[in-house]
Amino acid sequence: MINITINGKTLEVEPGTTVLDAAKIVNIKIPTLCYNPDLTPWASCGICIVRLAGSAKMVRACCTACEPNMSVITHDPEIIAVRKTVLELILSNHPDDCLQCPRSHSCELQDLAADFGIREAPFNKVKNNIPVDDSNPAIVLCPEKCIRCGRCVKVCQEVQNVWALEFLGRGIKGKIASAADSPLGDSPCIKCGQCAAHCPVGAIYERDDTVKVWNALQDPEKYPVVQIAPAVRVALAEEFGLESGTVFTKKIYAALRRLGFKTVFDTNFSADLTIMEEGSELVKRLTEKGDLPLITSCCPAWVDYLEKYYPDLIPNFSTAKSPQQMMGAMIKAYWAEKAAVDPGKVYSVSVMPCTAKKWEIRRNDDMKSASNMLGKDTGYDVDIVITTRELARMIKQAGIEILKLDDEEADSPLGPYTGAGTIFGVTGGVMEAAVRSAYYLVTKKELPDVNYKAARGLDGVKEGEVDFGNGTKIRIAVAHQMGNIAAVLEKIREAKKAGKELPYQFIEVMACRGGCIAGGGQPYGCTDEIRSQRTRGLYSDDEKSKIRCSHQNPFIDQVYKEFLGEPGGHKAHKLLHTKYVERPLYIK
Repeated sequence: MINITINGKTLEVEPGTTVLDAAKIVNIKIPTLCYNPDLTPWASCGICIVRLAGSAKMVRACCTACEPNMSVITHDPEIIAVRKTVLELILSNHPDDCLQCPRSHSCELQDLAADFGIREAPFNKVKNNIPVDDSNPAIVLCPEKCIRCGRCVKVCQEVQNVWALEFLGRGIKGKIASAADSPLGDSPCIKCGQCAAHCPVGAIYERDDTVKVWNALQDPEKYPVVQIAPAVRVALAEEFGLESGTVFTKKIYAALRRLGFKTVFDTNFSADLTIMEEGSELVKRLTEKGDLPLITSCCPAWVDYLEKYYPDLIPNFSTAKSPQQMMGAMIKAYWAEKAAVDPGKVYSVSVMPCTAKKWEIRRNDDMKSASNMLGKDTGYDVDIVITTRELARMIKQAGIEILKLDDEEADSPLGPYTGAGTIFGVTGGVMEAAVRSAYYLVTKKELPDVNYKAARGLDGVKEGEVDFGNGTKIRIAVAHQMGNIAAVLEKIREAKKAGKELPYQFIEVMACRGGCIAGGGQPYGCTDEIRSQRTRGLYSDDEKSKIRCSHQNPFIDQVYKEFLGEPGGHKAHKLLHTKYVERPLYIK
C-alpha cells in the first residue's frame, strides 16, 4: 500500500489506483464524461482534471496512477473554471433540444451543466448538421449530439469485439459512424445496444416503439397482450427510485393491466419451456452422437454475432428459439384458441431488457410459426418489442403510481414459472436451469442440490463439469460479454480441426456483461455493483420459488399434454425451433 493525500485527507491505496478511484474512497466526486468503469480510461474529455500540490501542473484523474506521498487537490477556483470552460466548449457544438431529447433527465452532460451553473453561451454555436441514422432495426444513431467521448466506440470494439462503430474525421468536425461511413444497419452491428447503454448523452438510443404500442392499446380491433422478460423485474424499479435489484414483479403485472393490456404473460414461463426443448436437444445430441458442443441460442445479439463471425459453428447452435419467441408462438397458436380469441386480432407486445430483441422478432420466417401452423395470417409471433426504459416511460406517461398498486398475478397457463425460469436473466442462469432439468432427463432423478454455483459470477468465462452419476459427465462453459467469446469458440475450432476431444459439451453465451440484467435496454448507469444487485434479485426470486426446476412446472406439463406433445416432437419442433444462416458482415 502507498500513502497519498487528497484535499488534505491522508489515505492508503494499492499501487496503480487512479486518482479518480482514490477520491471515491474519501467520498470526493470528481466529474467525468468520457470515463466509465466498464472501459479502460483514455482521458478524452478533460473534465476530471486535478492539481498536484506544489505544482502548476494539472493531470487527468481518470488515468493518473497514485504515487507514494502524492498530494492532490481536486477542487479550487481555477480547476472549477477550467472544467466549466470545457463544458461550455462541448455545449457550443451540441444541440439545444434537451426537451425533445430521449436522454432528457438521464443525460450526464445535462447534469454537469446544471452542477456547474452554466447559464450563458460564451462561444459561438457550431453545428455540423449531420443527419440521423435510423437504418438499424434496434438502435438510432444521432451523430449531431455526439460529444466525442469515445465510450460507444470503446465498448463496441474493446468490450464487444464487434467493431461496428468508429470515429470519422477530426476535431470539431469529427463524428461517430459505422466503418466506412456506411449506414449502421448495413454494418457488423449485432444490435446489443451496449453503445446506447454507455453513451452519456442522446447520440445513440433505442428505437422508440411506444407510439405503436399506444395505438394498439387504443385500437378496438386489436387484442393487446404482453409478456415481460426475467431481467425486467429486477431493473424497472430503478426508474421509480427503488434500489437496484428490487423485485416487484406483481406490481409490474398490475401496471401493465392499467396501461390497457388485456392479458399479461411472463416470459419466465417460456424460459421453462425453452429448458425443456433445449435440455431434450442436449440429451439427444449426447446419446445419439450429434453435433457437440451444444451452444445456447437465447440471446439474439449472440445469434447475430455467430451467424456473421462463426458461421462454421452454426451446426452447434441449439435450434430452440429464445423464450420471447416461444412465448409469442404459444400465445397465438395455443392460448388464443383456448381463450376464444381470434389470433389474427392478437397484438403481442414483449417487454425486454435487450435492444436486439427488436430485430429478433423479424429475423426469419420461423418468427411467423403461428401463422404457418394455423394456415392463416396472424402476423409475426411477436408484433413489437419495447425495452425496460420504454415501459418506464409509458408508465410515467399514463400517470400510474406503480409503487402504490396492489400486487397482481400473471395470467395462466402461460404465466406461472419456476425459479429456473427467473434466473435466465443472468449470466450462467440458462446453464444452471438446463443442468437442473438435464440431470432429471438423463437420470430420471432430481438433482440433489439445484444450486449449480460453477455457472455463477461475473468472471468472463466460467467452466465446470456436471456428473450425472451414471458414467455420463459433461464439461460446460459459460461466457458473457462478447469480447470474451472468441477464446471459447477458438478452443472448439482447434479441437475440431485437430480431431481432438472437445473441451466442452455444452456452452452458454450472452452478449452483454452480466447477461440480460445489463442488456442494452435496461436503465442507464449500469456498473458491476448494479449488475451484482440485479443478479442477487433474480437468485432471491429463484430461492423463494416453491418450484425451482423447469420440468416440475405443472403448467409446462399441461401445454405438452394439451398441445405440444413431447419435447422435441414434431409439433414442438415446428413451433418452437428455428434455423440459422451465414450473414455478411457488411450489407452491400
